Amino acid sequence: MRETFEDYDLGIAWDEMFSQDGRPHRASVPVYRTLAGLSKEEIQARADALARSYLDQGVTFDFAGEERPFPLDAVPRVIDTAEWRTVEQGVAQRVQALEAFLDDVYGQQQVIRDGVVPRAVIQTCAEFQREAMGIGPANGVRAHVSGIDLIRDEQGNFRVLEDNVRIPSGVSYVISNRRAMAQSFPELFARLRIRPVDTYPSHLLQALMKAAPASASADPTVVVLTPGVYNSAYFEHSLLARLMGVELVEGSDLFVASNHVWMRTTEGRRRVDVIYRRVDDSFLDPVHFRADSVLGVPGILNVARRGNVTIANSVGNGVADDKLVYTYVPDLIRYYLSEDPILPNVDTWRLQEPEALAEVVDRLDELVVKPVDGSGGKGIVVGPAASRAELDELRAKLVQDPRGWIAQPVVQLSTAPTWVDGQLAPRHIDLRPFAVNDGDKVWVLPGGLTRVALPKGQLVVNSSQGGGSKDTWVLGAGRATASPAAETAAAATPLGTVPLTQNPNDLDSSKFELSQQQQQQEQ
Repeated sequence: MRETFEDYDLGIAWDEMFSQDGRPHRASVPVYRTLAGLSKEEIQARADALARSYLDQGVTFDFAGEERPFPLDAVPRVIDTAEWRTVEQGVAQRVQALEAFLDDVYGQQQVIRDGVVPRAVIQTCAEFQREAMGIGPANGVRAHVSGIDLIRDEQGNFRVLEDNVRIPSGVSYVISNRRAMAQSFPELFARLRIRPVDTYPSHLLQALMKAAPASASADPTVVVLTPGVYNSAYFEHSLLARLMGVELVEGSDLFVASNHVWMRTTEGRRRVDVIYRRVDDSFLDPVHFRADSVLGVPGILNVARRGNVTIANSVGNGVADDKLVYTYVPDLIRYYLSEDPILPNVDTWRLQEPEALAEVVDRLDELVVKPVDGSGGKGIVVGPAASRAELDELRAKLVQDPRGWIAQPVVQLSTAPTWVDGQLAPRHIDLRPFAVNDGDKVWVLPGGLTRVALPKGQLVVNSSQGGGSKDTWVLGAGRATASPAAETAAAATPLGTVPLTQNPNDLDSSKFELSQQQQQQEQ
């Protein structure tokens, strides 16, 4: 048993499984006990099975132009009930504030007149689409799906790293991860009440149908618009369309006529009411944006303006993803909701402020600097890891275009045990909870996507930078088979020395079935 964790080296970051004295957190005890009861060869066998499963299913992503199976780590990330309640409330609060901001900034712009956000911040945002001014969604929802990226700081507190309300991706991996892990670790699913994630497609479909125009039928037509098979997220587009039971279409499958959007079918044309689009703004409508785009639908924005089709998420949402706007979100929460933020931001310097710029350029070797319109980890410079030449080049860019960058202290993202090169080692992770807004409430998927930076010491977790993922387990109230006394004893015992009082492989399938029934009742 000691062999499994004997080389696990706790650093200064908060660890998701262990406290600094080497004792497992209470919520992680069952996972720890199961892993401690397996040899390295047994863990490797399960990791190999996960990889084969993803390869067989075609769960892939684009890495440097090469299609690869998405790396799923064999060790789950566990979040207890109370912690998740805070995350859930904080994410819902943030989504509500961003919704109000988007409605305001593309409407009356009272937030600017009241001095909460400077007009120049909005006018200089590359993702603020003037073509979307005055377009009001049918049920007032602009961000039907949101992905709010969270990290834990060194004290274990969740903080918001960035907002994603344009076209947030990754939920397909949440669903696929859970299916694969249930097959690889059935004993843990038998012992724990893990909140399910497979209801996400039904929540999304319900939200999309409720967003249909008033002129739509009682059974509105919803489609998923994809750029095509060569898009790096095509697996997700096809999976969501299949699980929702709607058509997956490309731009060439749709056309505009008589102020409506229509879909070509073998039985003739069919009116489309709601388009869950996975195509960027600039490619969505060649009439208003890039004239050379063949991915979108000419005239679709005019139909949306007339209220005859709903585009989800709305055109222009990228203004809320701007990392400079991110720095104002705590103020937006207070302004629109009259509440204090539940989840704080990471401390951030606004470089268009002269004092902040002067401080940052003097401390570049200590800070993380990010482009305000960057995504996928691209363009980020981690000062302590950068060369003098890289910092000199960056300094010149900041002075030339301070609006284009923000700076943050280096936050040691929390770590979690990760199976790397035949052993368990701490690797840095973040968390992207997904929220669905149907106009009446914001529902937050229990868990979300935990992304893990696989290289040692790496703080950039994005898959495009070589990262992987973990299944995220949110625990419900109660346990299926675990003994509270045994877990209390385990939590009080240092790392690597917990005895296994019950062989997890002895758990029978009837307990697994009972656990599934309990999960359904809980939901």
